[in-house]
Amino acid sequence: MQSVLNGAAWKLTGLAAALLLLAFALYASIVYGVIGTSWRTAVDAYFHYNGSNEHIAIRQLRVPRALIAAAVGASLGIAGTLLQALTKNPLADLGLMGINSGAGLAIVCAVTFFSVSSLRDYTWIAFIGAIASGIVVYILGSAGRDGLSPLKVTLAGAAVTALASSMIHALLLANKRNMEEVLYWLAGSVQGRSLSLLGDVFPYMAAAWLGAFAIAGPMNTLLLGDDVAKGLGQRTALVKAAAGAIVMTLCATSVAVAGPIAFIGLVTPHLCRYLIGGDIRWMTVYSAFVGAILLIAADIAGRFAAMPGEMPIGVMTALIGTPFFIYVARKGWSGK
Repeated sequence: MQSVLNGAAWKLTGLAAALLLLAFALYASIVYGVIGTSWRTAVDAYFHYNGSNEHIAIRQLRVPRALIAAAVGASLGIAGTLLQALTKNPLADLGLMGINSGAGLAIVCAVTFFSVSSLRDYTWIAFIGAIASGIVVYILGSAGRDGLSPLKVTLAGAAVTALASSMIHALLLANKRNMEEVLYWLAGSVQGRSLSLLGDVFPYMAAAWLGAFAIAGPMNTLLLGDDVAKGLGQRTALVKAAAGAIVMTLCATSVAVAGPIAFIGLVTPHLCRYLIGGDIRWMTVYSAFVGAILLIAADIAGRFAAMPGEMPIGVMTALIGTPFFIYVARKGWSGK
């Protein structure tokens, strides 16, 4: 019992440290960039606004992108934790579910056939496309007498991703006029996004956060195996369906706001597992902080990588995540 209490105290201390680190990341995201500012300037931008370039940059660009990066990063981190637990695959990334590619295909179709160009319209089109592709993957992964299984979900997600990616490339080649605009969205970015875009989908995102925390306990039981979980009275099919719906919603809302961003959902669960072990209840909380910090850090790095321009955040996460993926694959991480 004493060791459990010590462990819980250590984990709570870690959460406090993560909160401080997140606060520092938000501070750095608001203050640092092409236009150098300070914390005092950031405060004055809201309480003593004078219309200067610094105040405009903070109010209209820096604060929105910092908050959006934090919300999207938290969602991707939580979704990655649940997905790896659901599929029992330590290499599972959110692109595995076909949600990113489904959202991308919906955007490309809207631009190609209906000449949609509004970023606000992109948000809802991407959300609908992501949900639709997630449902298709779930249906395919649940087909058969044995119901939903990690292997079938993986194969279904890979198939949907491959099909959607092929159709995206074909449509972009057929409509080169809008290729640059769509390719920038497909790279993933929080630049130029307004808080109203996040506000449109935030109720769904927040509900999925609460659902993830609520289902973390049953997910721990599910990790023991379907037979053991059923023996303990758990309705495994219901838990899997709920987890899949939560992952789908978190990924769909993230893609709707920031475009497809890879590898945050892969890296975050491993870092959390290394820090606090494999308890999904603790991992879910930690993954929200770690995912947010990682995405904000990637956004900050993207500003300085190609200054005075910017590197899309999706490119930065790929630069971070690809070596990590190779490392985990070669090590054969057991997830324990």
